[in-house]
Amino acid sequence: MKNYGRRIAKAGLEIKAIKLNPENPFTWASGYRMPIYNDNRMFLFYPHYRNLIRNGFYELILKDGIAGHIIAGTATAGIPYAVLLADKLHERPFIYVRDQPKDHGLKNQIEGIDAEKDLDSMYVVLIEDLISTGGSSAKAVQASWNANGKCNHCLSIFNYGLEQAAKEFSSLDPKCEVRSLLTYDILLEVAKKTGYLTEEQIKLLEEWRADPYNWGERHGFSKVEKK
Repeated sequence: MKNYGRRIAKAGLEIKAIKLNPENPFTWASGYRMPIYNDNRMFLFYPHYRNLIRNGFYELILKDGIAGHIIAGTATAGIPYAVLLADKLHERPFIYVRDQPKDHGLKNQIEGIDAEKDLDSMYVVLIEDLISTGGSSAKAVQASWNANGKCNHCLSIFNYGLEQAAKEFSSLDPKCEVRSLLTYDILLEVAKKTGYLTEEQIKLLEEWRADPYNWGERHGFSKVEKK
């Protein structure tokens, strides 16, 4: 699947869905200053790029024989890609998983099934746009199991490959395998090959992945405390 990863990386850098800036890093929701920012929603604007991602997921499922009666998307960024994939897979059922149950109405966490029913032991393939620390993705997997679904695979467009994400998924029982179309290593490979970044910038980004939560402080970018 490296070919899909390289094409997505090149497209993401071209349309600025993926931004790399180690000299002036971005502030993530956690407050940490990070040299990369990813917005996979931007691919949706371009039909050929959103279809590239859909086809990548499709081939991944067929190539690896991944079982999935139901295609699930994480709210909200995973939803459109999961819908595209469900239609491509001969119109499979689709659901989406909220980060937490609603606090009103029927208090659903999984949308697309009756609140009084469950997933009836069917296999669920979870589609995520991005895996960073992995906490929200792992919770969506667990929510599928809690609803009597068998979620053995989580597929993402992009994966930073952070150790924290590996810990989150390793804590799940039953286990859930993570597969991603684009990995951080492939992104850096493409950025280097296309001249998007210098050797020094690549080195800074490699340092970040090795120690993301201390990288900012070491390079003079303090964590932004929430008010």
